[in-house]
Amino acid sequence: MANTTSSNPARPLLAWRVIDIIIAAVFAVAIGLIFWVWNSVGYAWYTAANAVTPGLGGIATGMWLLGGVVGGLVIRKPGAAIFVEVVAACVSAGIGNQWGIETVYSGLAQGLGAELIFAVFVYRKFGLVTSVLAGMGSAVGAFVLELFISGNAAKGMAYNTMYLGSLLVSGAVLAGGVGYFLVISLARTGALDRFAVGRERRAVVDA
Repeated sequence: MANTTSSNPARPLLAWRVIDIIIAAVFAVAIGLIFWVWNSVGYAWYTAANAVTPGLGGIATGMWLLGGVVGGLVIRKPGAAIFVEVVAACVSAGIGNQWGIETVYSGLAQGLGAELIFAVFVYRKFGLVTSVLAGMGSAVGAFVLELFISGNAAKGMAYNTMYLGSLLVSGAVLAGGVGYFLVISLARTGALDRFAVGRERRAVVDA
């Protein structure tokens, strides 16, 4: 996979605009609703996978990592990944789910994992590779948190190795891959023309 960068090598403008806050909030609410649906569908998959092989349930978790990836790809500014993932988690918890306040803790850990990847690239690279790495970073955040709040540390090396591996795959594909192509698809419609990703897609079309 080849990574891409924003076309301007100059230092990016990292201050948030009002439109950034509004669109980040809109994405967060929409993704929070996706989380809420996935709480049933994904958890059923998680349970079934764990029944096959303990720890394999991580393969179902990627959709819960989507907020950080999408937020970072669209807004492209510090804090965007954390903001979208945490607000989405709050929406999911607010509507009602089986994990309550722990959902918000998960959102923070997952958002931070994605945020760190965007920060490593100094908020300048937003291609497929960066998106996949952000999904995997979010997965690592989830893994570390669950060692403590879910008691996974007591489940042994075999379980945690399988869980981390399946989390990374799911984060790469369901969060990183799906998130990237979702954002690109939206950009092609013109819905994101006020953002760099939308302008980049428009420039490709007009070229």
